[in-house]
Amino acid sequence: MGISDSYKEYVIDQLGEVGSVTIKNMFGAAGIYFDGLIFGLIADDTLYFKVDDSNRSDYERTGMEPFKPFSDRSMIMPYYEVPVDILEDRELIADWASKALLASRNSKRKSGKGRLLCEE
Repeated sequence: MGISDSYKEYVIDQLGEVGSVTIKNMFGAAGIYFDGLIFGLIADDTLYFKVDDSNRSDYERTGMEPFKPFSDRSMIMPYYEVPVDILEDRELIADWASKALLASRNSKRKSGKGRLLCEE
């Protein structure tokens, strides 16, 4: 398990149309932030974006799975794997990132906090 520097650089480059995106290492993964708000994760050189009811179907339609951080896989987080063909298209990835940012903002408003929320 790990994240290569080259994958992080590739993700930042692909998200160039979104604006100034930063990546911060955390708990064996990395968080992707825009304007101080986390909207994505990288784990094992795989990109995940924040989901809620507004964008979850986009991921499910393409057969993507939620991020499951623990080996027993009993806990899932509200982040889904981004399809490779979306990641490779700068315009599409910017659109999906915008939807993930909206999901993150909605989650922050509902919780009243800026922390990661987990689902059982």
